[in-house]
Amino acid sequence: MSLINPVTQYPSDPKKQKQPAPGLAEDLAPAADHGEGSYVGSAKLVGRRALVTGADSGIGRAVAIAFAREGADVALNYLPVEQSDADDVVAAVSESGRKIVQLPADLTDEATARKVVTDAVEQLGGLDLLVLVAGKQQAVEDLADITSEQFDQTYKTNVYAMFWMIQEALPHLPAGSAIINTSSVQAYSPSPHLVDYASTKGAINTFSKALAQQLAPKGIRVNVVAPGPVWTPLQVTGGQPTEALDSFGEDTPLGRMGQPAEMAAAYVYLASPESSYVVGETLNLNGGMPTP
Repeated sequence: MSLINPVTQYPSDPKKQKQPAPGLAEDLAPAADHGEGSYVGSAKLVGRRALVTGADSGIGRAVAIAFAREGADVALNYLPVEQSDADDVVAAVSESGRKIVQLPADLTDEATARKVVTDAVEQLGGLDLLVLVAGKQQAVEDLADITSEQFDQTYKTNVYAMFWMIQEALPHLPAGSAIINTSSVQAYSPSPHLVDYASTKGAINTFSKALAQQLAPKGIRVNVVAPGPVWTPLQVTGGQPTEALDSFGEDTPLGRMGQPAEMAAAYVYLASPESSYVVGETLNLNGGMPTP
């Protein structure tokens, strides 16, 4: 196998662009790599049953593709307006032979978030992997300009939905199950224009480490992935100031933004028995940015 230089493996020049939230992967320029043409499974998750949120695009999409190709049946959650992206995910894994369930829903409503879990259990015939990736991020330069509505929606999407869905899933998760939450480098090195978002990612880290200790004796592992700057629709729908997009990711030691496909293997590792002694851990995938 020939060596691949991670510095030049992917493009480092995102284009200035703006999409209305929540955005679509199909409209990103350059296109993001979710592993559609590159991820090859090795039967690490055969027989597993997973629910993945934010599965239409970005990191969630890459995880869903990887899980299906590793042998898992997967329930995809996403916002209804992202249906075209979600259909692309189904097409990308159609050859895997796994069961793929689509569960469009807005997770900021408690009853709806809980129903996504119960629907996944019913349609997959059980659940042993809960992977929470969906997130809300809106850049605001001045704290005075963050509305209570935005603050509330960011916490409901990133923190409350996590709480509701894990709580709903627990009665269905047998020993050997795994919960994987998604934090961010923002939990360690917060940007001044992402006060509300960064604080939710710190909360996810702490919540997960506490819960990991509570559930470990039951044989359920809880871990976290903390990505750095990754090229997803989140960035072009207000997650980053438009004028900052052309330098997005340049401050990492690798000098470029990450791609969703580069995140997927970490989720596979934390979901599989290969990480059986990994509990309460946060894996930082950020191009070399120092974290505690």
